Amino acid sequence: MHENARLTVHGRVLLVRRVVEEDWTVVAASEAAGVSVRTGFKWLARFRAGGERMLHDRSSAPGRMPHATPVATIEAVEGLRRRRLSGPAIARELGLPRSTVGAILRRLGLGRVSALDPRAPENRYERRLPGELIHVDTKKLGRIQGIGHRITGDRTRQSNRRGRGEGLGWERPPRGRLRCRPRHRRHRHPEEGQPLGGRGAAIRLHAR
Repeated sequence: MHENARLTVHGRVLLVRRVVEEDWTVVAASEAAGVSVRTGFKWLARFRAGGERMLHDRSSAPGRMPHATPVATIEAVEGLRRRRLSGPAIARELGLPRSTVGAILRRLGLGRVSALDPRAPENRYERRLPGELIHVDTKKLGRIQGIGHRITGDRTRQSNRRGRGEGLGWERPPRGRLRCRPRHRRHRHPEEGQPLGGRGAAIRLHAR
């Protein structure tokens, strides 16, 4: 039903019943339904031709398509697709345009080769009692300190604060800077059995 239709199926049935069963005139029934007299006669003629089923909307597809793709060709396209051939390969095999093959595959619901695979089972879980499983939602919040340079246009102190390890996104240890001290114990890799030293030595971080 298009968006400008004045009558639904129930409105058309009411219009026809008023004329056929309640002896309304077509003019009066059309005015009561808010449609033209021509529309009223149209629905009355359709009702008399086929009953109430004729009051439903008709399909917009043409009744006759002399240049439609033959059924045998559609079945051949489907058969090749189920052998997992691509659309261009099917077009070359049957001598059809790619656009025709693509339209047929989409109409068959086989537009993608993955449509041939069985659907994976739903990843669901069930619990015997309510409350056995707790869902926790997390969210990262930004640290906002004042108005940024995009609004103020002031970039003069931005580099200095970053050089000192200050500003948004910078963290400093509570007791000064970090000091790295290599451990001189030599370890052997559990698989290769080779000692680790130099760059492979363990690093211990201390805060002053």
